[in-house]
Amino acid sequence: MSDILYMKIDQNIEVDHIDVRLGDVAKLECTNAPVKNRLKTLKLLKVQAEKSNRYVFSVLKVVELIHEVYPDLEIQNLGESDFIIDYESPEYARDRWSFVKVVLLCITIFIGSAFSIMTFNNDVGVTQVFQQVYELLMGQPSDGFTILEITYSVGIAVGIIVFYNHFGGKRITKDPSPMEVQMRQYENDVNTTLVDGCNRKETNIDVD
Repeated sequence: MSDILYMKIDQNIEVDHIDVRLGDVAKLECTNAPVKNRLKTLKLLKVQAEKSNRYVFSVLKVVELIHEVYPDLEIQNLGESDFIIDYESPEYARDRWSFVKVVLLCITIFIGSAFSIMTFNNDVGVTQVFQQVYELLMGQPSDGFTILEITYSVGIAVGIIVFYNHFGGKRITKDPSPMEVQMRQYENDVNTTLVDGCNRKETNIDVD
């Protein structure tokens, strides 16, 4: 009975070195430990880029490279049929401009959110409604800083914290936040588009 290699590869793998080996992109399991250890060092490609680049790789190409070393090895693929190798150099990843971009993006989102809340309040006339409700219940004019404004402001803050499921660096519950869900859906859509585009242009790394 020949040995069986179980292989699992995710849809997108990030690497930071130019010599990409099978152990960098795949999880391997085989009862024959020497075979597994040898295949972990199997070279898949050499990145031809200075900063960053993407390669769409077919699992059939991986099988072909494995069979060049072990022709009789049976392979069970438990992962993706096509996957993306995303290379980013360590120097580029540590670029200070990346940190500056993140800070500017956070500031922009904060200002945009605050602006949206203020314009929404003005459009629906929240201030006027609060003044009328306060005068109706309390029998005296509102000075613009009452229990209604305070609880409304606190409610917005609590709602944002609950929605994003984070307070500072801590997660409130174990469930992913709606932002995390949308980001994962966006990543999956990007990966699928890249794979489909490379398959149509025939620029993916596949068997002949």
